[in-house]
Parts: sequence; C-alpha cells; structure tokens
Amino acid sequence: MAIHPTAIVAEGAIIPESCTVGPFCTIGAHVVLGERCELVSHVVLDGHTTFGEDNRIFSFACLGIAPQDLKYKNEPTKLTVGNGNTIREYVTISRGTNGGGGETKIGDGCLIMAYVHIGHDSSIGNGCILANAATLAGHVTVEDYASVGALNPVHQFCTIGKYAYIGGGTTITQDVMPYSLTSVRRENRAFGLNKVGLERKGFTPDEIKQLRLAYKMLQASKMNTTQALEAIQAKVASGEFGERVAYLAEFIAKSERGVIK
Repeated sequence: MAIHPTAIVAEGAIIPESCTVGPFCTIGAHVVLGERCELVSHVVLDGHTTFGEDNRIFSFACLGIAPQDLKYKNEPTKLTVGNGNTIREYVTISRGTNGGGGETKIGDGCLIMAYVHIGHDSSIGNGCILANAATLAGHVTVEDYASVGALNPVHQFCTIGKYAYIGGGTTITQDVMPYSLTSVRRENRAFGLNKVGLERKGFTPDEIKQLRLAYKMLQASKMNTTQALEAIQAKVASGEFGERVAYLAEFIAKSERGVIK
C-alpha cells in the first residue's frame, strides 16, 4: 500500500492495497476507499464517507466535512461517491444532514473542477461536469450528464435536468430544463436546445428534431407554460413525441420552483 509517511490515517479507515495516499493527507476513522483510488496530496477525508473505485482526488480537497448548517449537531450522516470521478483542487463536499435525508451523493464519471462547493444533501448524477467555482447550496439535484458552468451559484432545492448546459456566471434560482442551453443576459434565459452536447451524447437526429419542436412550443409560441405543457403531453400520448420529450414534460410538470424559460 502506497501511503506517504506524512499522511495521517485514523484507525478504522479502510484503504485497499491498490490505493495511493500522497503526502500530508488526512483520512478519518469512518472513511472507506474503493480500489485504485488516488489522493494526490493534502487531501482531507472526514465523516462516514465511502468512495467507489478509480477516483482521483487532487490537492486541498475537503470531502465528507461537516455541513454548513447551524442545525447540524454532529450526527453520523454520510457522503457517498461512486466510481471513476476526478475531483480537483480545493473542492469542498459536505456530508448530509438528518433533516435532508442524511446523505450527499456523487455518481460515476464526474469531473468536479477546482474550487467547486457541493452543499449538504445534494445529489450529483453520472457523467456530470461542474466547472471551476460552481457553488451548489444544500439539497441541489444535478441529473445525469448535466454541465454546471464556472462561477454558477445554484439555490437550494433546485434541480438541473439531464444533459442541460449552464453558461458561466449564471445564477440559478429555479429548475433548469433538461437538454437546455441556459445562460444569463440581464436575466436568466434558456436560449434553446443544447444541440452540440446532445449530438456528442449520441442523440439521434429524430430525437433532436422532436426536442427542438417541443422547445419551440415552450419558448417561441404564444402559449404560456401550462398550455405548452399540455400540448406537448398530447403529442407524447399520440406517439408523435418519444421518451426524450416525455421526460422533458415530466420534469416541467413536477417542478416546484418553476423552470427557466
């Protein structure tokens, strides 16, 4: 096992022989690492924190730390991280709180860039990209393959839909529609479909065409959101729109904070 002599590993931590722990890392007693994880240097892992396999964590990241919540009284809440994630310098990820379900979750294959903060009880899906200094308040959900831009503050309880792309410097106070390209001018707006990103993820031309039509109904028609949603749902029911649009309609229908159009 490659553990640098300056690292501090508490009794009870579970570290497989295939892992590498660099200089000046600190690992708490309830931390579990999966196979082939690498801690580059100066990494702090705390709390009831569990990692899957093949995660790489860079210098000065602090993961599984106590949540920034005045109601938290050191309950044994959790941080759970999946496989194959890259977590860059100075990232902070808080463990959960009893009031929020008790667990913060990170999926598989995510790139979490420098200075990102992920607040307590948040849930990050698979294949997500969080760019430098994105700041997620507690209880934020980022669904699969979404990209959160640099310097994006995200309000608590917001949901960012699958395959969405948020431009840098955008303040998010409502849910972000799946597949959307959302950015800021004087106010936050969804500027249309994240076409390039969807093509890269293997969406078919017909799926992209259907989504483009659905977005046109939402954004470019004279219908309000409720009317547009009903029209989209009717086309889903008739078979004119497929499962990608059905998911978009379901996302909008269940949004509690409203969506950014």
